[in-house]
Amino acid sequence: MATMLYGRFEHNMDAKGRIFVPVKLREKLGETFIAACVLDKCVSLYSMEEWDSLLEKIASGPMAQTRKLMRKVTESAEDVTPDAQGRILLNKNLIAHAGLEKPCLIIGAGRRAEIWNPAVYEAEMADMTDDKLEEEFIQYGF
Repeated sequence: MATMLYGRFEHNMDAKGRIFVPVKLREKLGETFIAACVLDKCVSLYSMEEWDSLLEKIASGPMAQTRKLMRKVTESAEDVTPDAQGRILLNKNLIAHAGLEKPCLIIGAGRRAEIWNPAVYEAEMADMTDDKLEEEFIQYGF
C-alpha cells in the first residue's frame, strides 16, 4: 500500500524560488522526488514510486487517447533534491503555473504533496463546507 502524505504547513519561498519541504513530507517523498504541474493551480510533489505509477497508468491506455495527457503531465516535471536546509528549487514555469509568491502553503494530499499560493488554495477549497464534507464521506460509504 502507498505511503500517504498529510498535514498543512506554511513556509516562505525565497527570491531564488527555493521553498522548505517539511521533514514529515520529505521522509515519505524520498531523497529525490518529482515536482510537476498535474492538476489544479499548484505544484504537485510525487515520490519516484508514485510518479512512475501515475505514468504507467497513463501509458497503459491507448496511445491515440493518452499521448496528449502524457505530454502535458511530463512536460513540467523535474527531479528535485532538497538541499542541506531541506529546501527545493522550483523552476520559473512551476512557480508561474501555481501563482506562487513568498508565502506558500504545503499540504499532504494523500499520494502526493502540493504547494499552493494560500489565497488560491482557500478559493479552491471554499465550497468544501462541513455539510459538503459529510456528503462526500457518505458518497464514499463512510
